Amino acid sequence: MTSEVVTRFAPSPTGYLHIGGARTALFNWLYARGRGGKFLLRIEDTDRERSTPEATAAILAGMEWLGLDHDGEVVSQFDRADRHRAVALDLLETGRAYKCFATQDEIQAFRDAAKAEGRSTLYQSPWRDADPATHPDAPYVVRLKAPREGATVIRDEVQGDVTIRNDQLDDLVLLRSDGNPVYMLAVVVDDHDMGVTHVIRGDDHLNNAARQMAIIEAMGWPVPVYAHIPLIHGPDGKKLSKRHGALGVEEYRDMGYPASGMRNYLARLGWSHGDDEVFTDAQAKDWFDLTGIGKSPARLDFKKLENVCGQHIAMTDDAALLHELSDFLNASGQTALPPAKAALVGQAMPVLKERAKTYPELLEKAHFCLTDRPLDIEDKAAKALTDEARQMLTDLTPQLQTATWERHDLEVLLNSFAEQRGLKFGQMAGPLRAALAGRAATPSVFDMMLVLGREETILRLDDAGVAA
Repeated sequence: MTSEVVTRFAPSPTGYLHIGGARTALFNWLYARGRGGKFLLRIEDTDRERSTPEATAAILAGMEWLGLDHDGEVVSQFDRADRHRAVALDLLETGRAYKCFATQDEIQAFRDAAKAEGRSTLYQSPWRDADPATHPDAPYVVRLKAPREGATVIRDEVQGDVTIRNDQLDDLVLLRSDGNPVYMLAVVVDDHDMGVTHVIRGDDHLNNAARQMAIIEAMGWPVPVYAHIPLIHGPDGKKLSKRHGALGVEEYRDMGYPASGMRNYLARLGWSHGDDEVFTDAQAKDWFDLTGIGKSPARLDFKKLENVCGQHIAMTDDAALLHELSDFLNASGQTALPPAKAALVGQAMPVLKERAKTYPELLEKAHFCLTDRPLDIEDKAAKALTDEARQMLTDLTPQLQTATWERHDLEVLLNSFAEQRGLKFGQMAGPLRAALAGRAATPSVFDMMLVLGREETILRLDDAGVAA
């Protein structure tokens, strides 16, 4: 019987949740959720100078917005320092680690001499096999007795087998001279204690894996399945940085991208399932596997992101989309929609969500629902309201009083009205858009009329007519 899949996301709380970190979290979440396993969250806060509660809160908020729920409590690596220390002391007690009394000056002198002689500068401590009776009463670090012969093979699900000669690896420091455990030890102990079966992380950690495996094997623990995923590059193929635009997931949230679209886009950033570009969470969980991850860095493509997000907005249930819109307004510090306006937007949602790529675009399309009489008409729209156009709106109003308020009947009425005046309906559309929405770019005139209803439509046309 196969054991339960357990993955983890382990960010350092030194800033926001980076888009690359978000993708790593997503891959771990998809892999675990698709196999009925567990997805755990660990905050690697051992760097006390750079770790902040605000950064931890930002990471948790980013995870929540993305909908990446985790199992169990959030684990603080710093809180587990005693456990990490105990493992190092166990290795020391059993001879798999040793006390190294070398000073920084001595280590530097060794490296300088090695460099001058053309030898490897990898430090080899003279204390590795020293008799404890010769130990001085002085500060020391605890180093792992790493293997010096042979090679370490990282069997990676993405990179393939990666072989590193053991003479290229140093005796890793486990405990500093102040007795504090190092990050490399903490990661190994935490992954083991949390039961992590699959370590899916950025390929910048690939070299760390060889050193961490030395600790794992010294402890006699099972080696997890490794999958080191390529980093994300900007559109220019260079490492992602601020010059490429938004880096933190909260920036994407505040720009109004839907979380479902972000999940879809991030999943496709370096992973593929045939030619599928747009898919649901259920499909992603079902399809996601490590073999679909490419070896080359993925490139961030904002046009593709917008396209995917637009399709997700179109796919979303109207009521759910209204709820998401409300969440967006709240998260971005904007005023909530009054109940009456929210009801109108909800009624208009089938029209609004077509071709909107973000929530701000959707809100702009919904302007006709959100504005109040008398309308503030933008300059471009106002140009359509010539004296002739205003007279036309005034003449149209009585006919609307008795019209059947259904799309087909309204289309017949307005087209017939235009024809009687020797116009095409397109020539009427500009003044009607200006009168109904105060904008030159709006949803269909008929859609707006149906959402606004007879009374409000006529009042707005009256406002824009010759009497205005």
